[in-house]
Amino acid sequence: MNIRMALLTSAAAFAAASTPVFAADAIVAAEPEPVEYVRVCDAYGTGYFYIPGTETCLKVNGYIRFQVDGGPDEKGTSDWNARTRAQVQFTAKSDTEYGPLTGVIVFRNNGDNASTSTILDSAYIDIAGLRAGLFYSWWDDDLSGEPDVLSSFQTLHNSIRYQYENGDFYAGISVDELEDGYYKPGENPNNVGVAFGIGGKAGAISYQVIGGYDTDNEEGAVRGMLFADIGPGTLGLAAVYASGPNSYYSQSEWTVAAEYAIKATDKWTITPIAQYFGNYVPDLDTFHGDSFDGLGDAWKVGITVDYQIVDNLYAKATVDYTDPDDADEVTKGFFRLQRAF
Repeated sequence: MNIRMALLTSAAAFAAASTPVFAADAIVAAEPEPVEYVRVCDAYGTGYFYIPGTETCLKVNGYIRFQVDGGPDEKGTSDWNARTRAQVQFTAKSDTEYGPLTGVIVFRNNGDNASTSTILDSAYIDIAGLRAGLFYSWWDDDLSGEPDVLSSFQTLHNSIRYQYENGDFYAGISVDELEDGYYKPGENPNNVGVAFGIGGKAGAISYQVIGGYDTDNEEGAVRGMLFADIGPGTLGLAAVYASGPNSYYSQSEWTVAAEYAIKATDKWTITPIAQYFGNYVPDLDTFHGDSFDGLGDAWKVGITVDYQIVDNLYAKATVDYTDPDDADEVTKGFFRLQRAF
């Protein structure tokens, strides 16, 4: 019995001696918060990702552009001017019962000197064919070359537009605030315009017919464009008619233009262009006539060369010559480098 007690006592003492003694409670490290990595959103094309914690897809893109312009009195009394532009665009999309809900914001900074400022270039809401906000109208579309003049004044408006799309066909109507356009003497440039657009593609041919009516000036304009893949390039044709000076088109009473964009190689595109104007306005900034009566004609020729240096880096050079009846002939052009992302 004594031996048993001695063994039990020894075992208890050994267990007590082998147990560590702590002066305070142990510090337990907190579990790390789960990290939500950015997920790719491929529902709306490449470049979109989900905003963390939401089902909204976001795309960020833009470009950086360096350009040197040349021409008579390009900047003050100088015949050349260098400019740099930075533009970034945010596009947000999400699914709704009415289809994709889209929001677009575009910021642009034109650096012409040391003092620059960022402007809101576009901002609009798009859903079920309805678009409202600040955006470019159909009149901003033109031929692929640079020298053509197929719209006048500003093509960026605060507008509301409905556009129906079905495959390769679209048709729409818009109501535009025309703040930076043509106005008659004694009036202010704050008009209302109504525009329409119809366009589409059929095989190797694409087309567009648009029109705009300036309600304040009670004048309008209509324009048609057509593109056809022919041989090694694309033929482009355009024509415009204006009933009188208005904010949609005031460069001339009528004009016709043609170009041929030659795809010389995978990297080189060469585009010659020619345009003729009937009753041509030499200086839109100072023109406030009620009609085109009494104005002379003009013609223009030019060429644009595009070169893709590497992916997302492009070079463009263009030069054109204009010979109006009522003003001096003008030769001008520019060279551009642009990096897209």
